[in-house]
Amino acid sequence: MADMNKVFTAAISTLYDRHLGPMLFQPYAVDLAERVVRLGTKQVLETAAGTGIVTRALRGSLPFGSSVVATDLNQPMLDYAAQQRMPTGPVTFRQADATALPFADGAFDAVVCQFGVMFFPDKQMGYREARRVLRPGGTYIFNVWDRLEANEAAQVVSEAVAALFPANPPRFLSRTPYGYHDIGVIRGELTSAGFKHIEVETFERRGRAPSNRDPAVGFCLGSPLRGEIAARDPDQLDYAVNRAAAALAACFGEGPIDTKLRAHVFTATR
Repeated sequence: MADMNKVFTAAISTLYDRHLGPMLFQPYAVDLAERVVRLGTKQVLETAAGTGIVTRALRGSLPFGSSVVATDLNQPMLDYAAQQRMPTGPVTFRQADATALPFADGAFDAVVCQFGVMFFPDKQMGYREARRVLRPGGTYIFNVWDRLEANEAAQVVSEAVAALFPANPPRFLSRTPYGYHDIGVIRGELTSAGFKHIEVETFERRGRAPSNRDPAVGFCLGSPLRGEIAARDPDQLDYAVNRAAAALAACFGEGPIDTKLRAHVFTATR
């Protein structure tokens, strides 16, 4: 995961949280937090915590006396998360690779990961590590995006940016965050890692942004798509934002964005 660790500088983390967080991640963060609360768990580990969107939802939902350890490989992301005010209770922030967790066996009641497993270079190892640090009977809850075509705004941006470089189109969005969605494959990998009672739910949410420019900035400047654009032509970053914003306006109209999101949520027991 070293290459991903280099992507999110402090400035990019801010763009990611500000322009993509409310539209893409907040709707599903609330769902994950509610699922954890229903488990009645006390010790919760979050992997790939990013800028702390799920962390804040967990801290605002879990009862007094519970503990949350939020980890991410990327230190600037964790630094940003640590600066955000948590609703109630303390959070321990710790830099950690989800495929090599620095925790004892059976240390947690639940492990939570929001839209992070797609980035694990060795997903089997990530699943095995999540299982290892769970107590017997503990629960692993994570979500992944469905295919790109089921997530409107992301598809519009991906196509707009690809059109700028027809000979070598950037495919980060379809390849990584929206490229790991095969339920059968994921279920099989969880089973191979030793998990039991695997359940999956696919459902839609609405993603909203104040303007068509917000997701354009978020995807083009606040995600690893930025690096793929810059690798082709660093002078095209602003132009890519403008083209993506125009494509979003053509699809959704001028003004606020209201877009369909679709994801799979997995729950598995150790």
